[in-house]
Amino acid sequence: MTDVWSQRAEAYRDSDAHREGRDLELFAEWAEGETGLDVATGGGHVARVLRAAGLEVVTIDPAPGMKPTVVSRAEEIPFADSSFDVVACRVAAHHFQDPAGALKEMARVSRGLVLIADNLYLGEDGEEADVLHDPTHVRNYSEDEWREMFESAELDVEAFEREDKRIDFQGWLDRAETPDEDRARIEELLGDRIEDGKLRLDRGIFKARVR
Repeated sequence: MTDVWSQRAEAYRDSDAHREGRDLELFAEWAEGETGLDVATGGGHVARVLRAAGLEVVTIDPAPGMKPTVVSRAEEIPFADSSFDVVACRVAAHHFQDPAGALKEMARVSRGLVLIADNLYLGEDGEEADVLHDPTHVRNYSEDEWREMFESAELDVEAFEREDKRIDFQGWLDRAETPDEDRARIEELLGDRIEDGKLRLDRGIFKARVR
């Protein structure tokens, strides 16, 4: 999977869907302290907004092509306990093999906040579409499932916002190089969520504090 994401790096750095959004605005608004860790940095958009908010930011990602500070999986963060004031992860956890374990790692290395944004579960049709769109997809989780993971990681959710995210449907397929033969089936599965060429996603944005 790492090599696949390295090949996609430039597309995600340039993606309008990833460069902007309510989640980035909230991450910048919620940021506090002096140091931050951007987990699964991808195109580096979280790191960019946290730096603009005045934080010194370290990035990790398993894909070398994403040019992280340190190449690392979210489930095995190579930093000491309480190393950062803010630990953030945006639109990546649905690719993790062990999101609950990754969240515990984020809580471990944070001495303050853990900020998470990810697409929420849309039912089994949505899951089938996501896997066809990108085989590196593991699963989306509901708000309730996320809250259970926060509780297990001993994190208290202080704020939550649901974003009605609209992204260009064809651009979404193209970034992941979705095979042509799968695109019609994806459109069939997500038909009620596609309007005027835009795919409507539900995105959960969480602000949590270490206990």
